[in-house]
Amino acid sequence: MVTVSVLKADVGSYPGHVKVHESLLGEVDSVLAESDFLTDYRVAHCGDDVDLVMTHDLGPDAEEVHGLAWDAFTSAADVAGDLGLYGAGQDLLSDAFSGNVKGLGPGSAEMEFEERPAEPVTVFLCDKTEPAAFNLPLYRMFADPFNTSGLVLDPSLHDGFVFEVQDVKEGDVAEIEAPEELYDLLALIGVTSKYHVKSIRKPDGSPAAAVSTDKLNLVAGEYVGKDDPVAVVRNQSGFPAVGEATEAFSFPHLVSGWMRGSHHGPLMPVSQEQSTPSRFDGPPRVVGLGFQLKDGKLVGSHDLFDDPAFDYTRERAMEAAEYMRRHGPFQPNLVGAEDLEYTTLPAVLERLEKRFEGEKLRN
Repeated sequence: MVTVSVLKADVGSYPGHVKVHESLLGEVDSVLAESDFLTDYRVAHCGDDVDLVMTHDLGPDAEEVHGLAWDAFTSAADVAGDLGLYGAGQDLLSDAFSGNVKGLGPGSAEMEFEERPAEPVTVFLCDKTEPAAFNLPLYRMFADPFNTSGLVLDPSLHDGFVFEVQDVKEGDVAEIEAPEELYDLLALIGVTSKYHVKSIRKPDGSPAAAVSTDKLNLVAGEYVGKDDPVAVVRNQSGFPAVGEATEAFSFPHLVSGWMRGSHHGPLMPVSQEQSTPSRFDGPPRVVGLGFQLKDGKLVGSHDLFDDPAFDYTRERAMEAAEYMRRHGPFQPNLVGAEDLEYTTLPAVLERLEKRFEGEKLRN
């Protein structure tokens, strides 16, 4: 069995929240290189986030793997502090590691499976958005035949997939089968402020996809930055083809995040080199990295959105960004009141609270 672990954290960036400094990537690489239990690894980045793609045989939530990632992130945060980078150690919400990174700030998406003779895997990295940004693309990949023609044409996909949906407010998880319970699935995951796709599997139990669903604001109790989720997806031979996985991002749908985590904006697929959000700290970005696995070793990566075929999508994203920005501090550019509770707005409302005291309006 091989485990693919993708862990991420914002440990400092420049200028502001735009880009990870090369020194941080080098520091993380040097820490991972000392490991004697990783089969392989790659250090990637998206916007202001450092992303670790690691393979091993220790299974999900392994203390050794999460501990190594924690050490890499904390060491990089020290470098960020020495360089005076913005938000040094931002996603590290605790001073002590406690077995795995869950609840400590960094996000993680992991899958354990039996490696096939040819095992394509895609890893998606986001910046300036939240885990629900993956709800629509994953629905399209694994449940929408207008996106994934293999659901119609490939007998190995005909049995559909099981979606594990998490209520991020309560922590509860439900399993929903597609296509049998497709409308129930959409009733949940369309409410992106509450329900997130956590993982997907085949009916026989074979893992298909995993997402980091950690919500920083719910962990910290206040706004400390967006969650910037990651996802890992298996491809081909019983799973969506690589091209079907990337096609799911060809429509730049609106997601929550962008500037101060308080705005809606289009999710724009970009190359790793272009994952530097500088217009109003955005618009939100997604990077796709493609790998082949062989005996746990990573072959690649290939930068999947570094492709002129996505130029049109990027143009549409910027048209949507321009439209949304013209609303300024008005909704729908601004997120809903429920999400604004975890931004800096509550401090402003507290100052104005007494203004609302007095006689209530009568009908």
